[in-house]
Amino acid sequence: MPNALLSIAGWEAPITERSSPDAAPKAGVVPPLARDRAAAADAALLGWAAAGDRLAFDQLATRHLPALYRIGLRITGSAAEAEEVAQEALLRAWRNAARFDPARGQVGTWLYSIASHAAIDRARRATPLPLDAAPETADPAPDPEAALAARERQALLGAALRELPPRQRAALALSHDQGLSGAEAAAALSISTRALEGLLRRARFLLASRLRGILE
Repeated sequence: MPNALLSIAGWEAPITERSSPDAAPKAGVVPPLARDRAAAADAALLGWAAAGDRLAFDQLATRHLPALYRIGLRITGSAAEAEEVAQEALLRAWRNAARFDPARGQVGTWLYSIASHAAIDRARRATPLPLDAAPETADPAPDPEAALAARERQALLGAALRELPPRQRAALALSHDQGLSGAEAAAALSISTRALEGLLRRARFLLASRLRGILE
């Protein structure tokens, strides 16, 4: 995942309620030069970003970029698409920082929601790869036969995952990869917890039937 994702020119897009660098700080507001961005909570960083603090948003992006990339990769199955998803999610978050309502959930969940929807849109537009086109992943195992078997299993699992509908892949990405609770994952996908459980149940059934006897 290239570090270039952290350099997005679009982050300079105007957002509402920016504060002037020469304006006197309001009571209870930490001036930019006094901010400990590395130790600040996500909500504080996003609040500062909404007022125009680019460094605060860079810190927030650094924290969540790997997770956003993993979500994009799980849903789209493409490293290139995953990079685009992560970049798009961060760009949207920067532009809409002032609209975030902390009463409705965590910043991380909000970012994962943006990334999930962006990835689902991209996955729906993509042409699925055939099974024999599944990419192989490197395996450090010293036994050549074991390494080959592991690569084959991984390739088959990846192909089976790509055969799932995008929303089912998103449910797996949020619930299993990111470890969100049912309520958090459902909120990120803008669905009910019951609908999320249905997506996960169908995804597990399809994977089990597709991989029966292969990964045993």
